[in-house]
Amino acid sequence: MILAREIYLTKGVGRHRERLSSFELALRDAGIAHYNLVQVSSIFPPRCKLITRAAGLKKMTPGQVAFVVMSRNDTNEPSRLISAAVGLAIPKDATQVGYLTEHHDFGMTEKRAGDYSEDLAVTMLSTSLGLDIDIDKSWDENKEEWKISGKIYSTRNVTQSATGHKDGQWTSVVAAAVLVTD
Repeated sequence: MILAREIYLTKGVGRHRERLSSFELALRDAGIAHYNLVQVSSIFPPRCKLITRAAGLKKMTPGQVAFVVMSRNDTNEPSRLISAAVGLAIPKDATQVGYLTEHHDFGMTEKRAGDYSEDLAVTMLSTSLGLDIDIDKSWDENKEEWKISGKIYSTRNVTQSATGHKDGQWTSVVAAAVLVTD
């Protein structure tokens, strides 16, 4: 059984005249280009620990298979705003699963895309648990936490935005949650 006990968040941006090279440069900027990436769906495992990117990179080996929840976007339109975000919702009860969501968009600022990905994660986790949610009423601004049916959820996101290169080169953005496995 493969079960991640730790996850780290990362992001990157790349620019190049070739689309694939631009994506590769974004992966390098995110520090994950040297792994064989396998995209997975969006469950934050029970008892999983969120660690820093630096701590996560120390546990990885170049060439290894790395499972990621990843969002990506690209453009070759000058000045076009693009974003890629991964949102995370973690229940207070560590024995329950959390949720990760991918979101990519055009014209959305980094803050808006990040907030949107968090809202998606909270909504998806809440509905999977059979809880009713009103996004506008569930967020407690003063405590900066989610309150849903008496349960508190913490959220965060990793988001990368960029504007298209002025000369029409490809611009790529990535955001990823990397699952650290044994």
